Amino acid sequence: MHFSFLPSVAEQLFKDIQKIYQDTSQIPDDMLIALKFVFGTCALQALDLVDQRSVTCLSSPSGRRTFQVTGGSGRTYTCFVSCHFCPCPAFAYTVLRRNEGLLCKHLLAVYLSQAMGVTQQEAVSDQEMTTLLSTTTRTDH
Repeated sequence: MHFSFLPSVAEQLFKDIQKIYQDTSQIPDDMLIALKFVFGTCALQALDLVDQRSVTCLSSPSGRRTFQVTGGSGRTYTCFVSCHFCPCPAFAYTVLRRNEGLLCKHLLAVYLSQAMGVTQQEAVSDQEMTTLLSTTTRTDH
């Protein structure tokens, strides 16, 4: 798992969570506080999404991978970790427009679920992946 576009403090936090969660199946209080400090209010919302097992990794035979996160409202967002993008309004406003955050709750939930090893996995055909990617980029902006 790579977090190379994130600031080193966030990158290290995910690595620490990954290591500790594998051994204890818990995130210690000091790491929860660090998550809140680094990512702000979306940290708790992202953890809630992870607890609800709302993150699914879709992978195709050609090696393409993308993540779908079902938000609190029931809407599913297709997140692109490789280019650091989520089509949700919060990402567009808070991250892109105002530059007030590193991630939206959906992208943060993807990173947390990966670090914790609790991401749902789903195989899709290359055609399904192509359709999903073209539909997402066309309709969710």
